[in-house]
Amino acid sequence: MRAYSLDLRERIVAAVAAGETHPAVARRFGVAVATVGNYVRLQRTTGRLAPRPRPGGQPEIGPARYPRLAAQVRADPDATLAQHCVTWAEAEGQLVSVSTMGRTIARLGWTWKKNAGRGRAGRGGAGGVAGGDRGLGPGGRGGPR
Repeated sequence: MRAYSLDLRERIVAAVAAGETHPAVARRFGVAVATVGNYVRLQRTTGRLAPRPRPGGQPEIGPARYPRLAAQVRADPDATLAQHCVTWAEAEGQLVSVSTMGRTIARLGWTWKKNAGRGRAGRGGAGGVAGGDRGLGPGGRGGPR
């Protein structure tokens, strides 16, 4: 969620300073009553209304380098994330984790489809991963006996 604009914050505080109640100001500007109180308190204690910086660091692969990563993914769309990490390190000289690569590729809008060779989640049964120790039920299928 993005921070409210500085202009809106100033208008909210000005309305309270002009004598309007917090609930009336909240209704007028379409914000929560707590937001009005927070802005008034922020103005009183710091003298500023600018939004505070958002927590968290900058991404390892910044937006300026997205076109290069997109070209890499287009060139080898079937590569695993680990393979993309190796290719990125060779091309850009930057080691990144598999998690970082996955998040960055997701930011680019790329999606992954299921791989037919991996199989899918199913009912389980004797040969399946889920419930493989249950044995076979009636008709030779997994399930209740």
